[in-house]
Amino acid sequence: MPKGKRAARNPQIERKQTQAASPSAIEVLEEDHRQVEEWFDEYDELKEDDDRKAELAQKICLALKVHAQIEEEIFYPQARKATEDNDLIDEAVVEHATVKNLIAEIESMEVGEDLYDAKIRVLGEMVKQHIKEEEQELFPELEPAKIDLEAFGKELAERKEELMSEMQA
Repeated sequence: MPKGKRAARNPQIERKQTQAASPSAIEVLEEDHRQVEEWFDEYDELKEDDDRKAELAQKICLALKVHAQIEEEIFYPQARKATEDNDLIDEAVVEHATVKNLIAEIESMEVGEDLYDAKIRVLGEMVKQHIKEEEQELFPELEPAKIDLEAFGKELAERKEELMSEMQA
């Protein structure tokens, strides 16, 4: 490159670099979705390893409680304003309440008790359906909305980190 000349800017590369530094709200939530789906799948493959089942159940329940809280505190109010899709968000809130009840039941039990594995499986099915609805219906409505998904993602990530440390203590 000749001296004194600057390289041409490439907005796509710059946007990708910004996203790498600060994921969008959708990326933060989708990352949570992939992680919990992975844990549910691993749990389903286990047969007799009660220690690993207990560890996975604890990870799943903690991740879902934190995820539900950041969605309810930050994501859903913003999404409601941006999309005006009250029905979809109302359904998601009801689904969260059902998931929280099932988590409370699971947390009060021990691996090996009657219905423990069934409750984890049902929780997994419910969560996977919820994820599908969010990713296929709600997230696409946010893409064209006038909402700063990167700033919003930073807020979600910071609150998630805060809640993880609080709930693990």
